Amino acid sequence: MAPRTVLAVLFEGVQSLDVTGPVEVFAGADLLSPGAYRIRTASLDGAPVRTTSGLTLVPDVSLATAPDADILLVPGGTGSLCPDPRLVGWVREHGPRAARLVSVCTGAAVLAAAGLLDGRRATTHWAYCDRLARDHPAVEIDPDPVYVRDGHIATSAGVTAGIDLALALVEEDLGRDAALTVARHLVVFLRRPGNQAQFSAQLAAQTAHREPLREVQRFITEHPGADLSVEALATRARLSPRHFARAFRSETGMTPGRYVDRIRLEHARRLLEDTTDGIEEVSRTSGYGTPEAMRRAFVKALGTPPAEYRRRFRTATTP
Repeated sequence: MAPRTVLAVLFEGVQSLDVTGPVEVFAGADLLSPGAYRIRTASLDGAPVRTTSGLTLVPDVSLATAPDADILLVPGGTGSLCPDPRLVGWVREHGPRAARLVSVCTGAAVLAAAGLLDGRRATTHWAYCDRLARDHPAVEIDPDPVYVRDGHIATSAGVTAGIDLALALVEEDLGRDAALTVARHLVVFLRRPGNQAQFSAQLAAQTAHREPLREVQRFITEHPGADLSVEALATRARLSPRHFARAFRSETGMTPGRYVDRIRLEHARRLLEDTTDGIEEVSRTSGYGTPEAMRRAFVKALGTPPAEYRRRFRTATTP
């Protein structure tokens, strides 16, 4: 099989890890399966570019002479937020030709500026989702997933999410064993599905200002199987249920019920990934009560039932 050409686009103000993270994944896969990938980098004029961290990256070629790409990688960085019109024009022309068009972090802004995300679902770094949605209303922005695939276009969240997406592409091309070997070599996990949240539940929510509410947050995290109804939590915070619900949402940015749902889902996922506990035990200790209730929650949030989730994302070191 002919090598798949991976072309990474470089520009002034690019985020270095957005480039090197995915490139290391494809390079590792090529070492494992020689001839699988051919990696090239290109800038507008073929000149070196300075990254956001001050590093200088030297491209192989100019975009004008760059080879056709099977995987066209558009990284993020400050330079992607107000991209050079020539870069946007090149991506507009060449993006549709690539078998897979991939953006990392705010690289999605370049694809959006080129009109390639119109009518599509996409994601980007959580801090720029609102801006991207405001600037490009024709794009359906989902701020939660690690990465999103819509047709031949894949967009990923901030920085390390590009590694997750690259591993998913390697798994698609060369199989799970190859992707897992690369992940082990890079000392990263091959288990973050695209629809896994960018943040853990605790990070996704703000920390409450008042100590009683912070204590409630800690209690929920440490006791997902307890009675976590609004009434029970309000009693713990020494507030009326109505006052508690209003204060919790005001200080954390989400309702108590939504916060509890996220904590329980995250707890169940960790048990399925890292332990051999049975589905019934996981559902009980995570607060779902029954396997069926947990199954409904997993299908709604992740699009897959617990048993299938465990099969796909259980760590290799689980006994």
